[in-house]
Amino acid sequence: MGNPRPRPMRLAEKLLQIRTGLGLSQTQMLERLGLGDTMHYGRISEYEQDKREPTLMTLLAYARAASVHLEDIVDDDFELPRKLPGNVNYRGITRKSRK
Repeated sequence: MGNPRPRPMRLAEKLLQIRTGLGLSQTQMLERLGLGDTMHYGRISEYEQDKREPTLMTLLAYARAASVHLEDIVDDDFELPRKLPGNVNYRGITRKSRK
């Protein structure tokens, strides 16, 4: 096999920071992400302990839940805001209906 895809070194730390900064339990975080019906809350723990890497769509859900840019989460050189949620407004996004 080829070389593994590079992973952000601080991803787990930042996902934990988002959840605690929002004052949520792991179960509440799962609900905030809109994944409560499709994922067990233990997955949040696996993300926060760097045992599993979230999908791109899950990372996008984290960014929206925390009102931060996705880049703030995945770029090790960027810091999350001290106070969460941040100030990125996702409300203006129009979404295509899923068929």
